[in-house]
Amino acid sequence: MDKYGLIGYPLGHSFSIGYFNEKFENEGIDARYINFEIPTIEHLREVLDSTPDLKGLNVTIPYKEKVIEYLDSVSPEARAIGAVNVIRVTHKGKKTLLKGFNSDVIGFTQSIEPMLEKSIRKHLFSERAALQRLSTTACVH
Repeated sequence: MDKYGLIGYPLGHSFSIGYFNEKFENEGIDARYINFEIPTIEHLREVLDSTPDLKGLNVTIPYKEKVIEYLDSVSPEARAIGAVNVIRVTHKGKKTLLKGFNSDVIGFTQSIEPMLEKSIRKHLFSERAALQRLSTTACVH
């Protein structure tokens, strides 16, 4: 069974565990979502070591910025924003690799795009594409 989860502190406000576990069950996905309420980001390694079948994490306050230094790589969007809210966990032999993303960019962009005038939309999204091209050619940690 694959495992996914949420890291943050505190997590009492989060609806994620119920939402994702219900979604997994309804979709017939053999997975479980777990809240990892860690008092400091330094506890991330303990989460990874104690959950070897972990495939991904969502990140909430207060760790969206602090988690970056613990990742093997970061998407250009997350690097530009300076915050990560999704981590893909992959296992290569005995090594665990972590890549950070920021899904807020996609949601925000898609939510405002219909409200923008065509000329502004064209400029905004061509600028974003240029930034993404520049970011992908730069060395990303």
